[in-house]
Amino acid sequence: MRFLFNIVLATASATLSIANPTWQAEERWSKRSSPGHQIPDHISQRPSVSCHPKFPTRPPPSPQSRHKVCYVKSHNNGITDDSNHVLDALNKCNNGGRVVFREGTRYTIGTALDLTFLNHIDIDIQSSIEFSKDTTYWQANSFRFGFQNVTSFFKLGGHDVNIYGGGTVNGNGQVWYDLYAKDIYTLRPVLFGIDGLHDSIISNLILRYSPQYYHFVANSTNVIFDNIDIAGGSQSSNPAKNTDGWDTYRSSDIVIQNSVINNGDDCVAFKPNSTNMLVQNLFCNGSHGISVGSLGQYVGEFDIVENIYVFNISMHNASDGARIKVWPNTPSAMSGDLQGGGGSGMVKNITYDTMIIDNVDYAIEVDQCYGQKNLTLCLEFPSPLTISDIVFKNFNGKTSKQYQPEIGTFACSSATACSNIVATDINVFSPNGTKDAYCLNVDEEALDVKCRGPFLGFN
Repeated sequence: MRFLFNIVLATASATLSIANPTWQAEERWSKRSSPGHQIPDHISQRPSVSCHPKFPTRPPPSPQSRHKVCYVKSHNNGITDDSNHVLDALNKCNNGGRVVFREGTRYTIGTALDLTFLNHIDIDIQSSIEFSKDTTYWQANSFRFGFQNVTSFFKLGGHDVNIYGGGTVNGNGQVWYDLYAKDIYTLRPVLFGIDGLHDSIISNLILRYSPQYYHFVANSTNVIFDNIDIAGGSQSSNPAKNTDGWDTYRSSDIVIQNSVINNGDDCVAFKPNSTNMLVQNLFCNGSHGISVGSLGQYVGEFDIVENIYVFNISMHNASDGARIKVWPNTPSAMSGDLQGGGGSGMVKNITYDTMIIDNVDYAIEVDQCYGQKNLTLCLEFPSPLTISDIVFKNFNGKTSKQYQPEIGTFACSSATACSNIVATDINVFSPNGTKDAYCLNVDEEALDVKCRGPFLGFN
């Protein structure tokens, strides 16, 4: 059930296209799981994953060979909890084996699983794995990360863990989208909660209908995500909110590449203490862009995001392309369940290189007033978090009408907060042909836009 899509890399002239694939894996799954269609047990070939055209700062993981195979049993009815069967297989084949979720078999997870004990193991997902719709149970038992109300169905951690197989992991998010619309304090689990994962590769998976983020990557190092297909909007009038593709947190040397993301929030977001990150070859649709932050949310915390390279991104129907968002040094609220401000830290050495902009509200947004629409208050309480050595280059395309004539904003809350922010080869225009941007407390001569006022407001 391996799925493929074509990526056409940018040329030197920055003409770029990433093909939006027509995914057929779910159709194949439906056919193969039909009644009476028995599929012989087999293992998938482990994908050979490399990083191209940009390379991470650390050598990619080199998985060991596996010498034992454990097939996961299932009740195969979409109702009965298969968590004990999953744990049994993982324990039997840990430290040198391969666990296989059988093709044509349906697995249901109804119990929160702590999987941080995994070492030297392959997990071959050929099938459909679904999390139960028991929102009461999950709110009481899912794992809490202590950052922005993040919880997860399971915690994945360990060393030399490789997950692949072309199967589908489904969070049954619709019940959560409807519940959140009634109560914004609902604790919605993320689909992949990763805590303490090292030297590992996750590839060739279909992720659907996450209640909140699709990935939350915490306390992890040297992990590659490759060939991931993310999608899952709401089928009711209640939107699927906060469905970030990836959020990284207190992690380093993470690679996210060769993937398609159709979601309703950040395509990728670098949360506090994310360093040495490479993101390349993504097709993002409906998102809030590739974001640094939000940062500075918590008083007394020093947030660091440093050494980030973002390359070859195709951004469609989004609020932002490249984004840096920092809370002001005063209490602010995005919503009742998301508020903060007053933290410090630094953003340093961030490069956004080669991005196609297609119906995006802001191609570039640097915002030190996140969560607060009162500019006067932001300037009165400027953020102590510094932003330096930022490069935006090789941007092409057209924005939406949302903020025309502006195609971006570069807004720092004080003259000392930002330094060395550069934007070159910005060939992005609004629908009426302008290339204006709002600029505040930045070096306007370093920006390949027409800086202007008056201030039109942060989003």
